[in-house]
Amino acid sequence: MEMCPDCTTLLQYELPHMDRPARFFCPVCPYLKLKKKQPLVKKQMDPVISTEDMDNASTAEVPCPACGYREAAYYQVQIRSADEPMTTFYKCKNKMCGNNWRED
Repeated sequence: MEMCPDCTTLLQYELPHMDRPARFFCPVCPYLKLKKKQPLVKKQMDPVISTEDMDNASTAEVPCPACGYREAAYYQVQIRSADEPMTTFYKCKNKMCGNNWRED
């Protein structure tokens, strides 16, 4: 929700048309704000288990979905409500792969 900086009225949205971009406009005063396209940037994801922690982490015989290697380091975290099961985060122990995945 955006408000007009001049009169604090709720701005209305108008879809793009022909050569005009999408815009927000104030129905009370002449304020106009053009909506610009902004590219989405994918954030870099932090590793679930760092390479240093991988030697000390618990391991399980779980096949990696990326390479099929049968050993992975893991840890469990309660990220949802208490009545839901814990989420398990895995990291493939294959040094050429290192894939991260999770099971809810």
